[in-house]
Amino acid sequence: MPGWIRAYVRFVEGFNRRLGKVAMYLLYVIMGIMLFSSLTKILHIPALWTLEMAQFTLVAYYMLGAPWSLQGDTNVRMDLLYSRFSKKGQAWWDAFTVFALMFYLGIMVYSAFDSTVYSFEYNERNPTAWRPYLWPIKVVITTGFALLFLQATVLLIRDIATIRGEEI
Repeated sequence: MPGWIRAYVRFVEGFNRRLGKVAMYLLYVIMGIMLFSSLTKILHIPALWTLEMAQFTLVAYYMLGAPWSLQGDTNVRMDLLYSRFSKKGQAWWDAFTVFALMFYLGIMVYSAFDSTVYSFEYNERNPTAWRPYLWPIKVVITTGFALLFLQATVLLIRDIATIRGEEI
């Protein structure tokens, strides 16, 4: 594989790994929000923002951690036949499924971007008592899908290298 492809793989995987390690700490943020919510309810002064903020934080945790999860191959796989394939056979099957994933992620990136632009143009707000702006979480969702797409391209490159008998 050419050097620029190896550099691309290292950059995308390094970025997604670092971002995933930061994103995993969002669980503590969610716990803090929920603890604050519980305390304010005990004191009979419930905060309006806690449930939505916990939901937004969970979306950020999931979307920003997903590329790292995909990179680490920690996703669920139906392994009835896959484990019986040779290493090259597994790479062929993975390349096929990555194409399907990239098609799906391409649609999701396009749709998320379109929704984010709409949110900016119309100052879209959530129709709740707190009424937060929706563009920040939509930016996170769009970024997460874009990073997932980039990670999928890295998986495809790795599969192609395996099929060709090369290492990256």
